[in-house]
Amino acid sequence: MSQLTADCLNEIFEYLANEKFTLHSCVLVNRLWCEVSVRILWRDVWNYSTLNFSTLVACLPIESKGILCENGIKITTPTSKLPIFNYASFCKVLSIGEVYNKLELLLANQEFVISRNLRMINLNITAQVIINLFIDQITTLKKLEISRYSQFLTWQKLDTSFIFFSKAKDCLKNLSELRCTSDLSPEFLFRLSQISNNISQLHINVENYISNGLTDLISAQKNLKYSNIAIYNNMKVDIISSLLNELPNTLTKLNLYGRDNNVSLLFISKLINLQELQLVLRYSEWFKNFEILQNIIFPQLQILKFVNACPKYELLIKFLENNGKNLKEIYFCEYSGYSDNSLNLAIANFCPKLRKLSIGFKNDELETLEIIFNSCQHLESIKIWCGRLYLNDKEALESVMKYSRNIHEILLDYRDEVHSRILPEELENIFASNMSQRSFSLVVISNINITKSLDKDDENMKIIEEHIKLGIIKRFKITSYDDVDFDPYL
Repeated sequence: MSQLTADCLNEIFEYLANEKFTLHSCVLVNRLWCEVSVRILWRDVWNYSTLNFSTLVACLPIESKGILCENGIKITTPTSKLPIFNYASFCKVLSIGEVYNKLELLLANQEFVISRNLRMINLNITAQVIINLFIDQITTLKKLEISRYSQFLTWQKLDTSFIFFSKAKDCLKNLSELRCTSDLSPEFLFRLSQISNNISQLHINVENYISNGLTDLISAQKNLKYSNIAIYNNMKVDIISSLLNELPNTLTKLNLYGRDNNVSLLFISKLINLQELQLVLRYSEWFKNFEILQNIIFPQLQILKFVNACPKYELLIKFLENNGKNLKEIYFCEYSGYSDNSLNLAIANFCPKLRKLSIGFKNDELETLEIIFNSCQHLESIKIWCGRLYLNDKEALESVMKYSRNIHEILLDYRDEVHSRILPEELENIFASNMSQRSFSLVVISNINITKSLDKDDENMKIIEEHIKLGIIKRFKITSYDDVDFDPYL
């Protein structure tokens, strides 16, 4: 095993990228294993501990250490000698805010009681020399995040002068992903637009104001594929539009979040290469210009998500008539819980290639669910809302087993309490009606206030465990909207 090449080991160890303990064990095997493991362990600054940053201090050149010393900044390092690896050069994912956050913790453990102002000065000095080290040593940075960091319960803007460091051009020329706020300095954004022209993923939090250089940065991109825009401030529609209108038609994925009624959706009409569209708006009235979008053809659109509200149903139905034939995934009103039978019937009518679906069916719309199963023959995964207003879990499971052909993932989303609990004998009969004995995954989304969900009955859980052992249920999970790692698109 020790004779494996570095490339081969790297390919194997990539599967352990999230297994830090295992990778640390690999470090101890031999030098080759150590080199390959260390590169992965030091690749993402989000995985760094304060110990990692004290090691980086040991890697600083003499000049930088002198700057710290001159300012009375003393940081204990793991070794007084130069470390055996150039750790900073392994970084491919750099968050400037996370650098500040971790250094603040590191300095807090090193310093005696000093004034708040001096702590901020020391932090800024230390951050500058560490960021300079990264920029100087990284040959190709892939992901960069520049956002505020929290200090003393207030949000601080970051120093972005690193863009003018001598090695910044080499470091950032192949940047593929950028996360930033809209109010970065125009000088920084203009310089970045000259260096980085192949960003494929761009995430922007619109806060306070939109810097003049941001549109320049967007227009300079030649290969932008995915953009995530979160608008937090109530700016004028024309100001927001000036930013959104710069998004190129090379986009294949767009996520747009708007906190206020100030976003015109007209810019989407030119993004004809979209494959995935997600809009997070609070009310249907906020979908400005959707009456125009309803008539636009997006020939490659496959995934459609409206997380809170939907556009007015008559407009959305027309949109599905024009664009539903290639849709593979639909998620409507995940958090608001709105549902409409005419919209559900339109999905059955216009979306024959669907593979994943999450919508609500009211308690008198069981027939509509059956129509969808008959019309959408490729459907593989469905999330069904359960509760007083919606179908109960017994009806939902029975319908899936009886009418669906290819469903292999069932998500029961308990929006509120169901009228009655599934009895164990009923659950046994439902599973027995699975004549093809197909295997499927079952996910229960509930919370502590729901007392009659499927997972709250011990006998039902025993039946589920039996079917897991038989291989009928290949995966079973209980989760909640309150879980830290909850994904509404499970």
